[in-house]
Amino acid sequence: MTFSQKLATFMESSRVRNAVLAVILFNAVILGLETSKPIMERAGGLITLLDKLCLAVFVAELLAKLIAHRGRFFRDGWNIFDFVIVGISLVPAAQGFSALRALRILRVLRIVSVAPNLRRVVEGFVTALPGMASVFLLMALIFYIAAVMATKLFGDSFAEWFGTLGSSGYSLFQIMTLESWSMGIVRPVMEVYPLAWMFFVPFIMVTTFAVVNLLVGLIVNSMQDAHQEESVASTDAYRADIQTKLEQLEIKIDQLIAAQKD
Repeated sequence: MTFSQKLATFMESSRVRNAVLAVILFNAVILGLETSKPIMERAGGLITLLDKLCLAVFVAELLAKLIAHRGRFFRDGWNIFDFVIVGISLVPAAQGFSALRALRILRVLRIVSVAPNLRRVVEGFVTALPGMASVFLLMALIFYIAAVMATKLFGDSFAEWFGTLGSSGYSLFQIMTLESWSMGIVRPVMEVYPLAWMFFVPFIMVTTFAVVNLLVGLIVNSMQDAHQEESVASTDAYRADIQTKLEQLEIKIDQLIAAQKD
């Protein structure tokens, strides 16, 4: 076994993975403490030092993976994700880069690439994106039609909510989320237009209870498919391992039999 293979096996071991996970969680606490002015006034130097040590661990981990996997490192989407997150953290805190430095909290997202269960959730979500695109297109059509109707119906009396196509779309989005939709928007509109409920109630039924639940269903089905594929892959790997061990055992038995005959 070459050095690269030994290093790859070491980096993929549960011990290293748990250690990196612990550093990520510790770094998340450190980044949270940096937002407290009293704490930074008392122990700002120590907190900054600990943050740099955590970053050093992440850089060392990436370098080890690069040495172990070489060109294959960038073939894995999760490795690219880790590389970008750590790269953002290395941006100098100079003027013009302060916004990027604020993105250091994104290091916490590395938990997703380390924890297999979280990776399964994200992979299921990504798998559902093509189907979700069709649903989003349907949602956009419904919103556009409803925004045009709402602007023409209620724009004259309620210009703040439905005066323009953009304001109508935003108000309809608020209604879809059921945030103060009744007392905040619909009932005031019904005081001027008593039959306004005939527009808003079907809109809520279609968007909130039908289309949104369709999105949830797509995501759930994708996660189930991803979990099933992972289970099949692990079962195949287990069978292959058992088959290899059986073949090795047969070879040893044959060798023992041959030795006894000699």
